[in-house]
Amino acid sequence: MSAPTFLEPWQLRAAFARSLSDMYGKEVPAYTTLLDVSHDVNADFVTQHGADAERLGSIARVTAERHGAIRVGTPTEMAQVARIFGAMGMRPVGFYDLRDASSSSVPVISTAFRPIERDELARNPFRVFTSMLVTADRRFFTADLEQRLESFLGARALFGPDLLALADRAEAEGGLPEDQAAEFLLLATEAFELSREPVDQAWYRELEAVSAVAADIGGIASTHINHLTPRVLDIDDLYARMEARGITMIDAIQGPPRWEGPDVLLRQTSFRALAEPRTFRTADGEIISDSLRVRFGEVEARGIALTRTGRAAYDAAVIEIDEAAAAARAADPGFTEAQRQQLARAVWQKTFPTTEAALADQGLGWFTYELAAEPGGAPFVRREPVVYEDFLPRSAAGIFQSNLTSDGAKDASQEGTDRDADWMAGALGRELNDPFDLYADQVARSLAGAAETLGVDPATLTTPNRTTGAPR
Repeated sequence: MSAPTFLEPWQLRAAFARSLSDMYGKEVPAYTTLLDVSHDVNADFVTQHGADAERLGSIARVTAERHGAIRVGTPTEMAQVARIFGAMGMRPVGFYDLRDASSSSVPVISTAFRPIERDELARNPFRVFTSMLVTADRRFFTADLEQRLESFLGARALFGPDLLALADRAEAEGGLPEDQAAEFLLLATEAFELSREPVDQAWYRELEAVSAVAADIGGIASTHINHLTPRVLDIDDLYARMEARGITMIDAIQGPPRWEGPDVLLRQTSFRALAEPRTFRTADGEIISDSLRVRFGEVEARGIALTRTGRAAYDAAVIEIDEAAAAARAADPGFTEAQRQQLARAVWQKTFPTTEAALADQGLGWFTYELAAEPGGAPFVRREPVVYEDFLPRSAAGIFQSNLTSDGAKDASQEGTDRDADWMAGALGRELNDPFDLYADQVARSLAGAAETLGVDPATLTTPNRTTGAPR
């Protein structure tokens, strides 16, 4: 009898992404429509642009690519999530504070779990944006509400002991035998299904008055996938096609504007949260039917990762766009989203260069350096853009905000509660990876590998016809 197949972390990760996608498609049928349209857009884009369509990843990778989003309530739950994703080779990367990234009440901090090695990203780049309530933040929660919320959260168990034990074994042993892998994947998928248990109506509505996000996290005894996001090569085309199918999209695409230069960082949009039937338990114990709007269909387009210098330029451009748009709106109440996009493009044109070569030469974007050779010619170093693998707090908050039932309540007169990357690392009990360091390491490794093959100092490498001077 042959030994059972052993699934490595990347295989668990790929299988989990497929399992979640199948489950979510059954729960939210419009998600399946989103996938169908994404596939059509990507196929047409490849037909139109050929090899250039795969500058930021093969079409196989883009087609399989997903990012999920989940929300939890406590540091204990965050640490348990880290164990489950750790089994799949997904590490915490980056710290995102959404509390001040939106005008609405979004009282969460977040990190993203994803592969961090280049070859692991190529195998399967599944990532999960994971948010946690900050119950001690007095801008959102009074001392009394914090105490009751912490009591509610402390009494629930999102992840069972069998799931956590299998996760720990998978991480320690570098995978699981086939039978245990199947059990792990089943339990992990079930943990993120939408519960059909009746919701305490009064408790949910009390939290919803503060924040719809808080109610979604702390108003029920379970968690669930909030959205599952495919990647698309032309997000503007997708937006138009979804609306043509009669699916209501949010008002704008979040992130950089569409323009004639290189795509950078991340652009995101979504269809609006749908009314999903749920049962509620009233104060007198009656079970009634109602609906909640908490889950939506997000889609993303990924661009080139920016260096710290490039990111600073991006942040400054966003502020400039906001200020100019606010002034234009004050002068003309009929100021439209199309006008805001036109304004944004003008700011972009003076902030970023219109070519990848200039983006690299000015030290704004990350690029790897790979050996290549023309037929019969000497090898040379070819520059390749590094895809942005992470998230933008402002864009994430914008997606959250555009799908909320109301702005909620936020008492700006109160002091916020300090939370930062070190705090998150302590809560997780794991190193929190800095995305800039990961990109820099990827570039450094590519330079070292090319230089070793050529037998030269990495600092002397140049890229013919694509750069001047040593790569940055």
